[in-house]
This record gives sequence, structure tokens and C-alpha cells, in this order.
Amino acid sequence: MLNAAGALRWFRDGLAPGTPYTELTQDAARWEPGAEGVMFLPYLQGERTPYADPDARGSFTGLSLRHDRGALVRAVLEGVAYGLRDSLELLRNLGVDPHVGRASGGGARSGLWLEIVASVLGLPLELTAVEEGSAYGAALLAGVASGAYANAEEAVQATVRVRDRVEPNVAWAHAYEEGYARFRSLYPALRGVEAG
Repeated sequence: MLNAAGALRWFRDGLAPGTPYTELTQDAARWEPGAEGVMFLPYLQGERTPYADPDARGSFTGLSLRHDRGALVRAVLEGVAYGLRDSLELLRNLGVDPHVGRASGGGARSGLWLEIVASVLGLPLELTAVEEGSAYGAALLAGVASGAYANAEEAVQATVRVRDRVEPNVAWAHAYEEGYARFRSLYPALRGVEAG
């Protein structure tokens, strides 16, 4: 995904300047899964998975007068989780059968967001002792290239430590299956009406 935790940063900076992330996620936690129909497409910088579309754009849909800041934040968190599910489904179509995921970076600091992602993916998520996933992964690959490790699997076995695990919320499973189906229908439906 081109835009994961950056979507929440965009929301905060543009629509709730200076508001602590913890306050935003507390607002979101007051809403049930699906936030009574409001959805968010997280394509704020275009997208590459599953749509190789640099012109894809983000959007909120399903808004009503009832929806407040918390509903919008919940929709942002869920929209990113649905986008991650798109990538997971591509892997599954290739025959990959994961039983656990790993989370790192800024979004991994939110317990609510982790629970949403785990529930949308239907997979437990592990948090590693080192929070910086991309740079750490690059360093491990450099270790493989330099001969310090025989391969990526050996590098991970030698260095990556799990510090916590977040399980999917089974009470949310049905709502998120329905939500994901709606999410999948939004990009094709809106693609033809976006300003170019």
C-alpha cells in the first residue's frame, strides 16, 4: 500500500490539527465496526496494490449527519485495514497461506487499529521488539547480501523477536466481511467519476 499510517496522519493534520492520535483513536473506539456505513478509500497518493493506478484517489462515502470525527477516524482505520486485506487476498490467490501477520511502524502503536487490522485480515498480528519494519528489513537484507546470513529466513530467525500478539475480535468478523465486500466495490464504482 502506498498509504497506511499516513492516512491517519493526513486526517489529523488536515481535519484535527494538533489532536493527539490517542484522542482520535478513543473517538473511533466509540463506534461499532463499520461506523454505521461510512467508509474510506485510502488512495491518497494513488495506489499500487491491487490497483496499479497512480491516479486513484481517496474518498469518504456513506456519510450522514450522525457521523462525527470518531466515525471518520474509524473509517480511516478500517479503510487502511481493508486495503491491507486486498494485498493478503492477492497472496492467497498465489497459494500463500499465512497463519499470522506482523505489524510495525506508527500504526502498530494503536491497540484499536491493530485489533481492526487483525479482525479484517482474520489473522493474529505479532508485534516485534524492533518497531521500525522497513529500515530493519533492509538492514537484514544487507546482512544477507554481505554474507552475514545465508538467506532472509536465517536473518529473521537470528534477529527478530516477537514482543506481543493481537488476536482478531471474533465479534467483529461478520461486520468486517460485509464491510470488505462493500470496500471492494467502491474503487471500480468511483473510478469513472473522479476528477482527472
